[in-house]
This record gives sequence, C-alpha cells and structure tokens, in this order.
Amino acid sequence: MANKYIDTDLLDRAIVFAVQAHHNTERRGKGFPYIVHPMEAVEIVATITADQELLAAAALHDTIEDTDVTVEQLREAFGERIAALVHAESDQIDGQLFDGENEEETWHARKQAAIDRLAAAPHDAKIVAIGDKLSNMRAIWRDYQQKGDALWNIFHVKDKASHEWHYRGLAASLKELEDTFAYREFVRLIDEVFED
Repeated sequence: MANKYIDTDLLDRAIVFAVQAHHNTERRGKGFPYIVHPMEAVEIVATITADQELLAAAALHDTIEDTDVTVEQLREAFGERIAALVHAESDQIDGQLFDGENEEETWHARKQAAIDRLAAAPHDAKIVAIGDKLSNMRAIWRDYQQKGDALWNIFHVKDKASHEWHYRGLAASLKELEDTFAYREFVRLIDEVFED
C-alpha cells in the first residue's frame, strides 16, 4: 500500500534551516547534537496538529535565541506567521532579547516574562510552546531519574523550587491545551519531578 501524500516542503525547508543554524552545537550538558531537541519539539507538535507552519516553527523555535539567526531572516525565509511564532518562543522582556547577559541575574525576570507572554499568547503559539516545554521537561525527568537533586547543579539557577515555580507557571499558562496528550504528559512529568 502506497504512503499517503502530504506536502512537507515548508517543514523540510525549516528542518534543513534549523540543522544548519544549530550545526556543530551540543545540547547543554547532554552530549548530543542540539538539533535533537527541535526535532523532538516537532514530533510533539505533530501529535496536536498537521499545520505545516506550526511544525516549521517548532523546528525553528530556538534559532533566534540560540544562534545568529535574526527574526528578519526568518521572516524573509518563512513568512510573518512563522517568524512571529519563533520570536514569541525566545527569551525576552518587553521585546528585548536576552543574549549574552548574565543568565542567573536575569533568570527570574525572563521566566516570569515568558510565563506572562505565554498566558496571553494565541492558541497557535501555545501549540509551538508545548513542543519546546515538554521536550525540556522530558529531559529534566530523565536526568532527575539518574541524578536526583544533584541535577539542579548543571543549571545557572540551582534552586529546585525556582524550577518548580517556572514549570508550574508554564503549565498554568498552557492550560488551554489540557485536552491534548502532550499537555497531560507535561503536567505528569512536572508532578513526578517536583513531588516531595
């Protein structure tokens, strides 16, 4: 039986773009190529929607924040909707991206801004965000199984309660997606990592 045809040209271009943008970079402290994380985010988003622009935004979600790619370059290559979705996923306060600043000093302000922005974000932006956030939470859950509370030492902010505050805030902001498998997995992993 032949596979059903689906037009993936946009997603394919986004994946190639993301691979090139994250070329030769490692996922912090993981020992594997960074691109694995955006690809997992794509897989998660695909459990919610087949919208190629949302899938492309998931593939590209860290390019502005973690590479030299600019929002203008994304807009030119992929259009306004994808550029806006990726920009919404980048750490910023009042539109200012935090690049090269002391991560520990700005951590709470950046995370609070992300929680607030996500709470007010449109549904599409929340779908892209759950791909990123669930992928991150899966990694934390796996590492927590192996390292326990020593895990928090790999982060700039080492206080477990701060991370719990951040992830529970994200979950509250994403509650609109509570009927999705991805959201339910996200909340379950938060509970498993942070239960006392």
